[in-house]
Amino acid sequence: MSDDAVVKRIKVIVTEHGGQLALANAIGVDQGFISKVINKKQDISYYLIRKLCFQLKYSPEWLILGTGEKKINKPESAKLITEIQMLRTEVDILHARMRAYELQLQELRQESGNQQKAG
Repeated sequence: MSDDAVVKRIKVIVTEHGGQLALANAIGVDQGFISKVINKKQDISYYLIRKLCFQLKYSPEWLILGTGEKKINKPESAKLITEIQMLRTEVDILHARMRAYELQLQELRQESGNQQKAG
């Protein structure tokens, strides 16, 4: 997912709702949060995407991928958000595991280097 493209669509939503403050009030978040996302000072969170999709009925396919209808027509769209969150969690777990393996590999290399110097 291209953050630039998603930010562009979030800007469309901001305009449709009469500005950042009105949108923030509509979905129950701080206006500063919306501003940071739009100005790319904060990553787009699935928390925000979920609020836009569930509370304002924007289609996750449109919001994330830029395809399909702008507004939710089918109940399956809510399922997509849940699936995306589950996949995101799995990716986070895999990144953490990879980092742990990288640290173990680094330790093994240091031990091997120390043994070669001592030997």
